[in-house]
Amino acid sequence: MDFEHLTRVMRRLALEAGGKIMEIYNAPEFEVKSKSDNSPVTEADEAADALIAAGLRAEFPDMALVTEEQAASHGQTVSTFLIVDPLDGTKEFVKRRGDFTVNIAYVEDGKPLRGVVYAPVKGRLFYTLPDGRSIEEIGPNFDKATPGKQEPISVSVPDNRALMVVASKSHRDQATDDYIGQYAVADLKSAGSSLKFCLVATGEADLYPRLGRTMEWDTAAGDAVLRGAGGQVVRFDDHTPFTYGKPGFENPFFIAYAPGVLLVK
Repeated sequence: MDFEHLTRVMRRLALEAGGKIMEIYNAPEFEVKSKSDNSPVTEADEAADALIAAGLRAEFPDMALVTEEQAASHGQTVSTFLIVDPLDGTKEFVKRRGDFTVNIAYVEDGKPLRGVVYAPVKGRLFYTLPDGRSIEEIGPNFDKATPGKQEPISVSVPDNRALMVVASKSHRDQATDDYIGQYAVADLKSAGSSLKFCLVATGEADLYPRLGRTMEWDTAAGDAVLRGAGGQVVRFDDHTPFTYGKPGFENPFFIAYAPGVLLVK
């Protein structure tokens, strides 16, 4: 893979998709439908998906592509592929809360090596550079062709006596709260979508546990950004490495964290 080319393409497509999403977000109203699993989908999800998928297929025609909104792509058995969630946090989008993201990632041999996470309402853009290190490009206005100022990001050095924890805004449950309660927590934030990975990547949080159903397209880009900032993601049950290309692209529960956090067994 030509990582210079990949970085440029993923960044541009994320920004273009974000622009399309914001056109719909700022409209007086938009259509919301339900998928077979009763999760919401909007015209913004579909428009962003069409834009990103066409762009990736044009630039990387020989690479397997998995996208949330194209069910036919979910039956593939692959370990190296591009994976897209065109609008992660649809519930946040529908409620006009702004905590939604565009996510594009490249997985190689089961590992998310490169990714981009763009939060258009918040004006935050995170991605991996060609060498694998993660940065936040300083916004809120981004030129689609020319990157602006890039700030390297790195996970925190956590204080286990006063941890900063981030958890889901729409999917918090008692099991999650019980798990978090086993740590000495100084600050507990709620955030939507893959932004939670990015908050750990920038050191704004130390720990993000997820005890709930997610799919690989929900996590791959944020996971890549976190890993490129020195963070780790492990399975919740046995703390073994988190991998991609699983059957049906479904994830187990997981923990994303800054090394140095003493994980509860």
